[in-house]
Amino acid sequence: MTTSLSATIRFITLLLAVALTACRSSTPPPAATATATAANTAKPGGRYTLQNDVPLLETLDLAAIKPVIPHVEPRTQAGNKSPYTVLGKVYQIRENEAGYSEVGVASWYGRKFHGHLTSNGERYDMFQLSAAHTTLPIPSYIKVTNLDNGKSIVARVNDRGPFHPGRIIDMSYASAVMLGYAGAGTARVKVESIVPDGARTGSKSPAPVEIAQVQPVVVNPSVSEEIVAKERLMIEAGRGKEFMQAGAFGSEKSALALQARLQAMTKMPVVIQAETAAKGAKLYRVRVGPLTDDSQGQALQDAMAAAKLGTPFKVRL
Repeated sequence: MTTSLSATIRFITLLLAVALTACRSSTPPPAATATATAANTAKPGGRYTLQNDVPLLETLDLAAIKPVIPHVEPRTQAGNKSPYTVLGKVYQIRENEAGYSEVGVASWYGRKFHGHLTSNGERYDMFQLSAAHTTLPIPSYIKVTNLDNGKSIVARVNDRGPFHPGRIIDMSYASAVMLGYAGAGTARVKVESIVPDGARTGSKSPAPVEIAQVQPVVVNPSVSEEIVAKERLMIEAGRGKEFMQAGAFGSEKSALALQARLQAMTKMPVVIQAETAAKGAKLYRVRVGPLTDDSQGQALQDAMAAAKLGTPFKVRL
């Protein structure tokens, strides 16, 4: 009798334990965890794989995002070569942006590309409202509307891409957050060009105007659509190693001087890589790395800024 009662108690205890476990497993996860799960299982979008570049890696204050105000800007020499070829496909830059309107799929790119050069020689800032387009002139302005939720933003085109079938625009991370699709990876959008008042639309190269650039332009004599696209594809594939490029000089003496200054500021290797530039001239690039995490690049950038040595940018080799 006692044995039977003990067995019954053990059986009831086991049932209760199973029931409690089931309740815990069916309880919805906290909001942050749920978002992370959704982001990690979303389909890859554009230049990155979501499971390696999730929105939760960054805390973004929407109120701190600077709105983009379209204004007349001269076309940059870099980024407007036409035609150009990527992955065997030839792209022809539009004569001007007037009248452009297209509906399709938008993707976004984020931390992996943050600090690398865009096609016009600026440093990509994932926290600004920018975009990459294959054929719109650089720079130009667009209105992008998420057709699934009605949200719209104005962004500045300063990069080339996306180079994957089925995508018409690659938005910055901040843009994707504002449009409400950062977690999903992609969205159905309508992209419409905005022509600033006073802009000349009958020419590919408007007359130069005295207006400050939205972002500082990095002088990089070898930046081109093909070079930037090649680096983007390397990042996507996880190939190569990341370095900070601190300068590029036509004089080896100048490169050696910067190398000595930097070597006193960091424990990372500082190397000079010589290459043949246009018309047979030598170009000496001063690079630091390889980097093992983002903090190293940020620390070097801060140190160089304090020493008034300019602003380095990321390169993948």
